[in-house]
Amino acid sequence: MRAWPSPFSTMSVLTCPLDYRYGCDDFKVIWAEEGRHSRQLEVEKALIWAHWQLGRVSEEDYLRVAAIANSESVTKERVSEIEAETKHDIMALTKAMAEAAGDAGWCIHLGATSNDIVDTAVALQLRDSIVILREQVVALLCTAADLAERERDTVMLGRTHGQAAVPITFGLKVAVWVDEIRRQLVRLDEASGRVCVGKFLGAVGTGAAQGDDARKLQSLIMEHLGLGTPLVTTQVVGRDRYIEYMGWLCNVATTCEKILQEIRNLQRSEIAEAGEGFDVKKQVGSSTMAHKRNPIKSENACGLARVVRSFMMPTWENALLWHERDLANSSAERFTLSHASSLTEDVLEKTNSVLTHLWVDSDRMQANISAQKGLPMAEKVMLEMVDRGVPRDEAHEVLRTASMEAMANGEELIDVCSRSPAISARFSVEELESMFDPLNHIGVSGELVDEAVAEARRASE
Repeated sequence: MRAWPSPFSTMSVLTCPLDYRYGCDDFKVIWAEEGRHSRQLEVEKALIWAHWQLGRVSEEDYLRVAAIANSESVTKERVSEIEAETKHDIMALTKAMAEAAGDAGWCIHLGATSNDIVDTAVALQLRDSIVILREQVVALLCTAADLAERERDTVMLGRTHGQAAVPITFGLKVAVWVDEIRRQLVRLDEASGRVCVGKFLGAVGTGAAQGDDARKLQSLIMEHLGLGTPLVTTQVVGRDRYIEYMGWLCNVATTCEKILQEIRNLQRSEIAEAGEGFDVKKQVGSSTMAHKRNPIKSENACGLARVVRSFMMPTWENALLWHERDLANSSAERFTLSHASSLTEDVLEKTNSVLTHLWVDSDRMQANISAQKGLPMAEKVMLEMVDRGVPRDEAHEVLRTASMEAMANGEELIDVCSRSPAISARFSVEELESMFDPLNHIGVSGELVDEAVAEARRASE
């Protein structure tokens, strides 16, 4: 038991970092308590509008309900007061609306079950989230495409297993990111119609409470709200839709982390080929090591991407409801959908910022290639030997032996190759020097960059 009052007992204490550290306000408004409340009011209003269209409610009653179906007339505070008594959030909402609607209150929530309101309001939140998420993906795609185009022919060392491999261009590296981001945009567009779906066929999905024109009522509501109409449901929208949405959030967050992790590695002091922008006039990298220029934004976003992926497991489990529904999903979904959506938007924005301000050091890239003493060109020499009639296995062994000798003695591979009869007998000095020019190792990289950028431009229009 606390021995003395907490110094924070008289102030609002924020425990969720989303409240005070991560995410943009425009996005968080969608998932805040007020965002949920206002959209539930919008759904309740759409229900009465549909009843009016079908002749069950008068225009006068609809207009009266429409006039009070807003957060100023039906406040979240009043709903919370009633919920404290009823222990039921949607019943509290309808009671508060009936209070404000006066004589027109008789038709509020007519034929609906609570989850008709809840799931349809969530569909509105998902729809509004997807609009912003799509904008962020398009912005990131355009930034990455610009970067790939700018660095199209910037030669650098390709690496596999964390070891020097063969030359690549930085533009091609970025083009791989570009095409992946484009695919994420395509996936989002394909999924949005399946994700943004409400429902309005009552307690177990039969539509009995809505009467003979139950399906027409549901269609009117969904069309009025700009949502998809499901074919069949239980009391809830099928959670496979939420799984698909969450899967996309995890997927695109992973794409961002993949990009940022590569940038963090390229920024390592011993590599130093590209990295996150740093405000040298004001920014501090370390409280004790004054020289540090840490990739803090990239690291921050990578950590958040991991949190996003952690919401996938409860999202799968939220689909496992008893019979036509139970309530085990409800509390979990208040975390999973809101937090994963908001954090993904944050990750996308940070990734775009990093790429926008990315520095690229082409001189350092050349220096790192040179530091390998020609070893990354071994493949080229081997293939040229094959073209001169040497069996591939034999050519591979010649270059493997030469490479091991060069590494053991700290020599340039071209010097070892020049002394090898198997190599020097087949190539002139000029031909050998050409093989060791990094520019002769980039293949069709330029074409690939051009095509990836063109596809991205078309997708982002």
